[in-house]
Amino acid sequence: MNAPGSAPLALSTRRRWAALAVLSASLLVVVMDMTILNVALPDLTADLAPSASQQLWIVDIYSLVLAGLLVAMSALADRWGRKLLLLAGFAVFGGASLVVLIADTPGLVIAVRALLGMGGAMIMPTTLSMIRAVFPDPAERATALGVWAATSSLGAAVGPIIGGFLLEHFSWRAAFLVNVPLMAAALIAGLLLLPESRDPAPGRWDAAATVVSIAGMVALVWAIKRFAKDGFSAPPAWAALLAAAVLLTWFVLRCLRRPDPLLDVRLFRRAPLTAGSVAALASMFAMGALLLLVAQWLQLVEGHSPLKAGVYLLPMAAGAGVASLVAPPLAMRIGARTVLAGGLGVAGLGFLAMWAVPGALGYPVVALALTLLGAGAGSLAIASAIIMSGTPQAKAGNAAAIEETSYDLGNVLGVAILGSAASAVYRAHLDIEHIPGHGLDDAQVAAAQESVGAALDIASRTGSEELAARAGEAFTDSLAQTGLAGGLAMLAAAAVVFFLVPRDLDLSEQQHH
Repeated sequence: MNAPGSAPLALSTRRRWAALAVLSASLLVVVMDMTILNVALPDLTADLAPSASQQLWIVDIYSLVLAGLLVAMSALADRWGRKLLLLAGFAVFGGASLVVLIADTPGLVIAVRALLGMGGAMIMPTTLSMIRAVFPDPAERATALGVWAATSSLGAAVGPIIGGFLLEHFSWRAAFLVNVPLMAAALIAGLLLLPESRDPAPGRWDAAATVVSIAGMVALVWAIKRFAKDGFSAPPAWAALLAAAVLLTWFVLRCLRRPDPLLDVRLFRRAPLTAGSVAALASMFAMGALLLLVAQWLQLVEGHSPLKAGVYLLPMAAGAGVASLVAPPLAMRIGARTVLAGGLGVAGLGFLAMWAVPGALGYPVVALALTLLGAGAGSLAIASAIIMSGTPQAKAGNAAAIEETSYDLGNVLGVAILGSAASAVYRAHLDIEHIPGHGLDDAQVAAAQESVGAALDIASRTGSEELAARAGEAFTDSLAQTGLAGGLAMLAAAAVVFFLVPRDLDLSEQQHH
């Protein structure tokens, strides 16, 4: 008999696609949860009155825990069984969402978000590695990964819509409680439909590497977020970055020395896996920042409600949905390298459109940018297929952890770097001193320069229509300049991917060793 995970799973066609539906639906909920809080935060703040520091932790703790636990949870899944860990993730995610009913302090909300991050870390890489196990045929798996990639993009886009709808009818707690019935359904369906798979010879568990990987990733993400908030003159951020560099270097060296590493970093010797990871990181670098900035622009500058702003973000989901289903068959015809690098290039052009189109930036150009960026993100189905087709079945969890870490780091880096660049441009273009008779004190000037939301609030309280107009123009300028930075980053990533992926790479090849 074959050890579990050592041979492809023999499942009927119906059961394979039913399993994909469960995996995709659970991923949708986790990704949705990343963006839904952006809409719910104002109501939550009004109800619980968290301090500025607590607000930051409510937002940040989810991605800190998620990033920290991805590698450890993927290794656990390979050892204990991917189905077992995925079902446990459903239970943790649903249970944490239910706890929000008694969360009446900012501290409890932070704890709930931390638990959601833990559940997300158990779910996200496991859905990807299970697709590798459920779909042994590479051509069929490429289609399945297309559905998976489309679902991920859809989750990011529909999160604000669902959040806006819930907030128009219920309290902020509804943004959490919506997860409970979805996770309960996923748990039941997963028990009935999903097969079990694991690494047949995973080796001993490396407790020291586990602790160091968690500490290193948390320190890295925290440092990036602090740089985004406090600038490059913040000593705590530099200390955390140095600690992250030391810890993660030690982790990589330990994994290289051990015959049974927690994360097989030797997988990076495969150029296609490295290319797929670069594509995932670059796409989320662009998408995470653009979604955040455009959502703010639609609500604060254009004056749309959260629900309407969410609807206006749908072109990204439409572009991703079409491209992720077209990309796999197109890759079979013209080559995986061309489709993946071309997708990143298309996304880069979408960004550049916001900067290059003459005149004031309006929604039609933003919609075009969102569509092209979604189409580029849809080509990530090929990145996943490249990573998984070139990875042995037993190492599927390792490859999934690498890809999901790339996604998470890309999102954090994008919001931090592009978000900081947008803030700098906004401050430089606001030019309050030249507003005739602005009558603002130093504290109000400083607050208005900090964010467009604060500037519009001050303009409303002081009756300064000129300040409101200048703030809106400055933020629109910052969005256009972000388009230039994001576009150049995406085109650079496209060039790297084109260089790394072999021209004749065949996604139908199967890697067993």
